[in-house]
Amino acid sequence: MTSDVSVSNNKQKFVYQGFLIPFILVTSLFFLWGFAHGCIDVLNKHFQELLSMSKAKSAFLQFVFYGGYFLMALPAGLLMQKAGYKKGIIFGLLLFAGGAFLMFPATLMQTFGSFLFCLFIIACGLTCLETAANPYTTILGPPESGARRINFSQSFNGLGWIAGPLVGGMLIFSGTGTSENKFASIALPYILIGTLVLIVAIFFWRVHFPQIKEDTQSENDEASSGKFSDLLKHPHFVLAVVAQFFYVAAQTGINSFFINYVTEEMPAINNLEASKILAFGGFGLFWLGRFTGSTIFMRIIRPNRLLAFYAIMNVITMALVVSGLGWISVIALFSTYFFMSVMFPTIFALGIKELGPLTKKASSFLVMSIVGGALIPVLMGRIADVSTMALGFIVPLVCFAFIFYFGISGYKVKKSRSH
Repeated sequence: MTSDVSVSNNKQKFVYQGFLIPFILVTSLFFLWGFAHGCIDVLNKHFQELLSMSKAKSAFLQFVFYGGYFLMALPAGLLMQKAGYKKGIIFGLLLFAGGAFLMFPATLMQTFGSFLFCLFIIACGLTCLETAANPYTTILGPPESGARRINFSQSFNGLGWIAGPLVGGMLIFSGTGTSENKFASIALPYILIGTLVLIVAIFFWRVHFPQIKEDTQSENDEASSGKFSDLLKHPHFVLAVVAQFFYVAAQTGINSFFINYVTEEMPAINNLEASKILAFGGFGLFWLGRFTGSTIFMRIIRPNRLLAFYAIMNVITMALVVSGLGWISVIALFSTYFFMSVMFPTIFALGIKELGPLTKKASSFLVMSIVGGALIPVLMGRIADVSTMALGFIVPLVCFAFIFYFGISGYKVKKSRSH
């Protein structure tokens, strides 16, 4: 009974302190960048066919996109420190919209490089959004429910991942390109998302956001909060960066070559059908996993234990994918999405735990670790080009094995000794 009263009081406090509307707006950001990521996976297969390029070369879409995250992460963290979360988010939304609208002239230029430039600008905008939104959800309310809040917000990211390949696949694979401009079908989904992003930016500009002060652990920490060396004193943060690198590497690799794997393993399935399987089967399970993880499982299971269990399940599913067992492997492949669902937000929440004034800087490094998504798809594409697509999935298998270790042991908060 006491617990129920405590939960009720926390909810009322959350509303009364003006957190609800800002939380809803911040949560909308998760959908937007999920949509952008989902469209990338459709473009990867599309460019392979339009430009007759290898899997390794088409993976440069991910290399440039996630490379933008790597290059922009530290500047984004500095921006949050100087200007605060709200201004940082608005700046990120404007970059996102600008890159999306640039897709139209890119379709007229009809060069691979012009599309890479647009994706780089979008990625820089998304870096600002993720650097701000991920930690903001954890501190925008009672600290004991921070991991659940970020997983709840990330469940809307899962909806964006569903909409991305679904809308993008329908518009891009619909054959609306012309003989003069075979890239024409790419522009429409990005013009739509760019317009939506601008509308959200206006809402952020108009709505008041509460100023939140991160808890400090000690006066010494506060005095030295700007030093990178202070972060290295927190082993759980360092291991979280590595785990996040491997998670994004695994997720991006799986997303990038999902359509390739399904169409090669099951030749009767075409690209559009595979993109629908990705949207409803893969990302549908991804959304379900995040929603159930935040609303049900994390209420009864410690976040690190849920992370470890899901990671070992993905080691098993990846082993089945590598085995190339037809429908069994295809089912295992999209089942992987359910178990990937809670990984990013849970690693993020565990990584910034008890960092106090170091939280914003730590956030930028955790976002920087997304560079794993730039490197691993190229490696998987290279393996697929010289061997088989199925064998390339051994790479995410290894990534999930490390995440299992982090969930079992690496997450523990302990400050390293320094003299």
